[in-house]
Amino acid sequence: MRLLDRHIGKSIFLSVLTVALIIVGLDLLFAYISELEDLEGNYGAIEALTYIFLTSPRRLYELLPMAALVGCLIGLGTLASNSELTVMRASGVSIARIMGAVLKPLLVLMVAGVLLGEYVAPYSENLAESRRALAVGSGDAVKSKGLWHREGDDFIHINAVQPNGVLHGITRYRFDDQRELLETSFAQRASVQDEHWLLEEVATTLFDVDGTSRVEQHEQQRWDVGLSPRLLRVVLLDPDVLPLTGIWHYQNYLAEQGLNNSQYWLAFWKKLLQPLTTAALVFVAISFIFGPLRSVTLGQRVFTGVLVGFSFRILQDLLGPSSLVFGFSPLIAVVLPILILVVMGGWLMRRAG
Repeated sequence: MRLLDRHIGKSIFLSVLTVALIIVGLDLLFAYISELEDLEGNYGAIEALTYIFLTSPRRLYELLPMAALVGCLIGLGTLASNSELTVMRASGVSIARIMGAVLKPLLVLMVAGVLLGEYVAPYSENLAESRRALAVGSGDAVKSKGLWHREGDDFIHINAVQPNGVLHGITRYRFDDQRELLETSFAQRASVQDEHWLLEEVATTLFDVDGTSRVEQHEQQRWDVGLSPRLLRVVLLDPDVLPLTGIWHYQNYLAEQGLNNSQYWLAFWKKLLQPLTTAALVFVAISFIFGPLRSVTLGQRVFTGVLVGFSFRILQDLLGPSSLVFGFSPLIAVVLPILILVVMGGWLMRRAG
């Protein structure tokens, strides 16, 4: 039986790995072509290629469930086409045993995916975004590719955040309780000290109540703000790219500031339950092989896998924003598509049995 498990596991593992390399390669190619339309400043074709390469861990992490679905369909489908699954079933091997053999290599891939999403992808994405922002040019106020943040009555825009916590191009707007603009300032650079930030090359414009304004220049200036370097690295990235610990800390910070943190709760549940999502997609793939896709061609299996994967992704993408708009729990938006997959797979397995 161990030999049988290894045979099934090897077929599934190689199929999933091949599919992952193909779809990630295509995604990188299309992303690079799109990135070439946004070249400016020192951000040329080579820098764009480096940027796309640094985003590859995030892309692999996001596409891993799709690769598991299609790869499982191809691997098991190949065994079915060669009548190997028929021989196994005729020899008394149960579907549950075959399913266990399929899940063993996928468990390794899921663990690798969790490690990739928690430790590799956030760092490489942060490095990619900071390199891109610096190449485009961080010395101008309010670059469109930067990040916005609010703390109290201060609205802050940062052009680039390096992985070591150094900030570039910090623009601040301060308002009073009546939303009247009190001052604006721009600093070329900021670095963290013991318990505060140190701004460098600061230009501040102060607006007086009589309608006049004055400009002050400072080589260095202390900046007291609640954002730590760890939180700033979190703010820089999209919620879906962040590690679970980063999402947890930042949604707590937003709650303390009285700001909406639903988007980060949605990202938290999606990331926490991604292994369960992958398992549900694999379960559907297995149910297809023993059910309606038992004797179809490889192309039909691939088409079905892509169709199911994209349908699942579209449902997730619809329910996620809907939970933010209509106010229902983000957990429901993440769990409901998984439950639909499990119910569909269970129904197909019952028919196959």
